[in-house]
Amino acid sequence: MPDVARRDLNLLPKAHLHLHFTGSLDIPTLRELSAWEGLDETEQLIDDDPLSVPATKRGWWRFQRTYDIARHVVISERALRAVVDAAARNDAAQGSRRTEIQVDPTSYAPYVNGLVNALEIILDEAALASRRHGIQMGVIVAASRLHHPLDARTLARLSARFAGRGPGGVIGFGLSNDETEGNTVEFGPAFRIARRAGIPGVPHGGEFRGPHHIAQVIDELHPTRIGHGIHAAESPALLKRIVDAGITLEVNPASNVSLGVYPDYSKVPLRTLLDAGAQVALGADDPLLFLSGLTDQYRIAHDYLGLSDAELAELARMSIRGSFAEQADKARWLAEVDAWLAAAPESGPVLPAAGVAPVPGGLVARPSGLLVPERGLVAPPGDGGAESADAGQGVPDARNVRPGL
Repeated sequence: MPDVARRDLNLLPKAHLHLHFTGSLDIPTLRELSAWEGLDETEQLIDDDPLSVPATKRGWWRFQRTYDIARHVVISERALRAVVDAAARNDAAQGSRRTEIQVDPTSYAPYVNGLVNALEIILDEAALASRRHGIQMGVIVAASRLHHPLDARTLARLSARFAGRGPGGVIGFGLSNDETEGNTVEFGPAFRIARRAGIPGVPHGGEFRGPHHIAQVIDELHPTRIGHGIHAAESPALLKRIVDAGITLEVNPASNVSLGVYPDYSKVPLRTLLDAGAQVALGADDPLLFLSGLTDQYRIAHDYLGLSDAELAELARMSIRGSFAEQADKARWLAEVDAWLAAAPESGPVLPAAGVAPVPGGLVARPSGLLVPERGLVAPPGDGGAESADAGQGVPDARNVRPGL
């Protein structure tokens, strides 16, 4: 491979604003958790390629069940802490100064004696991991569209008890899972509870559904950021509204392709959003399933969408500005982005976004630096589609909890 003059994207200071809890794991940590808990489920997650499903109800449930299999090893305080620590470690290695990880603590409450304990453990480890790895870890509590809206209100009230901008506090309130489920209007009261506590809203919207759905999310939930929002590219009027409102869109290119929203990276309409003046923060969504870390998203933007280093630097600035960090921290990180861009690029072999390089120990190094085994996650065999009675329902006994992210 020829040498190419290029700045190291792992060194580009950035913020990671769209990252799900168990989906943030790397496979070595997943295997450690499996060994700790005496489980052997990890092996059924391993295959040759990242998850790839169609953008249909059937495809979504294949994705959800795969996520649930991974979540079955997160069944103790030790495991919860390991997830947070691994997310901080992996993101710090990819230049993230601030990572805002989202979690539905309902999924983990049965294993640590309740919702409050689950959230307190996660928040405590976020503070510890921040100091340990030199990164700020904020926590977003995300309700699920698959649960009753009253459950979302419970989570909003819980979030209000722990509200805070820094590590160890709840910094945002979200709404995730299958966006074709649930009535967005009915989740409005939960977001009002969060706003009264000073917690900004960061719901998902416009990942699979179109501009009308995004407009409804804006009307009913009054978000500061929108998870995905990629289909806003189809409506100039909606895009103008988003730009005028200063709403940041959390765009996840690898996830969009893996979940069948777009056929390949070159079709992700990132350029359309940027040309309209939208604030965009790139995110990895679920690195465990898509085998694509934070830096990979910037590499995709360069290699497939033609963004220059200067444009990548501006994307990094947008992610920092869109974070809920303190202004003084943002100013420092923005200056670091300027320094990265001012430095001369170095010549060396550069892997494409989809490439891997072998390293010892049966692992491969993604361009982001994320270490994964030579095989990745795919959906389990025997998919029964959305009509399957056990779709996303977990395993028997105490682990049979409702799906969350």
